[in-house]
Amino acid sequence: MSVSDDTGNDHLLHFAVLNDLREIAVAADRIDEFCSVQGIPPATAYAVNLSVDELLTNTISYGYEDSEEHRIDLMIRRDGDVLTIEISDDGIEFAPDSAKDPDTAASIEDRPIGGLGIFLTRQMMDSFDYRRDEGRNIVTLTKKTGTASPENQ
Repeated sequence: MSVSDDTGNDHLLHFAVLNDLREIAVAADRIDEFCSVQGIPPATAYAVNLSVDELLTNTISYGYEDSEEHRIDLMIRRDGDVLTIEISDDGIEFAPDSAKDPDTAASIEDRPIGGLGIFLTRQMMDSFDYRRDEGRNIVTLTKKTGTASPENQ
C-alpha cells in the first residue's frame, strides 16, 4: 500500500511509496498524471518515468538489508521548463559514481544482467546528483521539458 501526501501545489507532486516492487506501478501512475496535467511532452514523461522506475527498482531490490517496510519519498517539481525529481530513501549508502558504464557494444548474451539503471538514468536526464544526508540517500534529477509552464501558455 502506497503512502501519499500531496501538497496541493499544482507544480509540485510529493508522495511516498513503500519498498515493494508493486509500488513502482503506483509511482508511474502518479508521475503520468502529473506530467499530463503539466502538459509535459510524452517523450519527456517517458524519460522521467523510466528513470524513476530504474532507481526505485534498484532501491527496493538492493537497498535494504532487512525485510521491514520502508518509505521511499518522491518529489517532482516543475519550475518553468525544468522538472526536478528527488527520490529519498533510508536504504544502505551507495556510490553511483563508482559504477562502471556497461559495455553497450557487447552482445546481449555477453553482457552481465543488471547495471543499466544508473547508466540509462544518466543518459535520459539532464543532471544526476547523489548525496547522503542524515542517513538517507537523496538522488536529484533534472529534465528540461521543452515547454513553458501551463500558466505561461
